[in-house]
Order: sequence, then structure tokens, then C-alpha cells
Amino acid sequence: MARPLLVIDGDNFAHRAYHGVPKSVLRDNGRGGNSILGFANTLMRLYEAEHPRAVLVGWDTLDHPTYRHIAFPDYQSGRVFDASLLEQLDMLPELVTACGFVAAKGKGYEADDFLAAGVAAEEKTGGTVLLASGDRDAFQLASDRTTILHPVKGGELMRIGPAEVRDRYGVEPRQVPDFIALRGDPSDKLPGAKGVGAIGAASLLGRYASLEDALADGRFAAQADALRLYRRIATMDATAPIPPIPDLAKPTWERGAALLRDLGLPRLADRMAELGRG
Repeated sequence: MARPLLVIDGDNFAHRAYHGVPKSVLRDNGRGGNSILGFANTLMRLYEAEHPRAVLVGWDTLDHPTYRHIAFPDYQSGRVFDASLLEQLDMLPELVTACGFVAAKGKGYEADDFLAAGVAAEEKTGGTVLLASGDRDAFQLASDRTTILHPVKGGELMRIGPAEVRDRYGVEPRQVPDFIALRGDPSDKLPGAKGVGAIGAASLLGRYASLEDALADGRFAAQADALRLYRRIATMDATAPIPPIPDLAKPTWERGAALLRDLGLPRLADRMAELGRG
């Protein structure tokens, strides 16, 4: 069986590490190292568990708006990140590259968009994808070729395919952006349709094939433009530009370990170097 492409939501796991690993984890210079530690451990664990042919990690560009922010100024408004987290986020794409993998980051795009582009490119060639993300928006990418690795309690990863999306939300993966537009998404400040929650959104999409079909039938006439905008915001952009992905990427853990030593995380560096020797 051909080895899958592993696609990772870099920001999602970096944020999870920052809030899940004690902030007492410091680099030699006294600055924070918990996000780097947690993300590096996740990267090594995923590679060892899944043995992918290559790894693509998508990243947000936090200092530049995307079309989502421009089209809907309230999008993700109010989010404030600690300076320590921002500093560590700036370092992580370089760590990914040092380990021999592909980091995708660019102005105007979110990590989500690079995930979608990676999935689309791999599926087009007939390959399979394992997509690691704790963001349920990624469920829209589940297919017979793409499985979502979704973190749950205890550090375990649940495998989500189309059947699991249907069981959870009562919709098909392709309907997830429509579902989000109707239900709303408080974390992204999307209001959704007035008076419609998760159950109502799933029921509507069971009756109609899409949000557009519901609007064509006269539903939500006063909110039609807003709902179309919410759906566009919730849809991952598979046209995002991703760097070339090698057919087979052999990890360069030793280079990653050298970078970690430079960053002041010697014990983590030793662990990564040991992985390279194994």
C-alpha cells in the first residue's frame, strides 16, 4: 500500500501545545519553549506512528489579513495572543523545514487553505492523505482518500472519515461549510442564520442539497447575502499556493536537533537526534 501524505495544521497544534504544556518549560535564554516542545513532540509522534511519504505543515500569517478578514471585519475579532506564543510560532516553520518537511505559509492565506490545497493535490494524483487538525472545519476535507486525525482527550487521535462526519453532524463532508454558515461559529465570530442551531442546520441540509438550494427555495431571503459570505469564509481555499512536495521525504532529524540546540532546548534536541539515529 502506498504511503500517505501527512498534512498538519501547524497553528492548531502549536496553540494546543502552548495551552497544554506547562509555561515553566523555558529555553536556555529564559524565554518560553512550551509550544516548540509540544509541537515538536507531536511532529515526531505523528511521523513515527504513520510513516508518511512526506509531510506538509500549514501555517497562518497573523500579521496580514486574509480575504476573510477583509470581507467580514468581525471575523476572528478579539483574539489576543501572548507574546511568548507569537515568538515561538515564528520559529516553528523553520523547525519543520530543518526536519526535512514542507512548511506552507503566505500572506493572505490561513493554515486551513494550505491543508485544503495539499489534500486536493494529493487526491488528484490518486494518493491518500492523513490530515491532523483539531479544527472541525477540516471535516469538510474528509473523503474516501482523506482521513482526519482529530485530537481527543488523553492525546489520542480519532480517525474521522465521511461516515464519522455524518454521525457527528448529520451532513456530508461537502456540506460542512454550508452547515457552519447556517449554524454559525462563535470561535470565528460567524453569527449563522437567525434561530438555527446545529440540529436545525443539519435538518435543512438533509432536505436541501446545499445552502444555495435552500436560498433558491426562498429560505432566509433577508440573510441570503450574509449566509453566502459565511459559507465562503468557512470554505477552505484549495487554490492556495503550496511549495513542491517531494515524492518521498526522508526526515533530517539531526538538522532539526541542531536547530533546537541553537534555540536552547537541549533535551528536546537530544530526543530528536536519537530518533534520527534510530
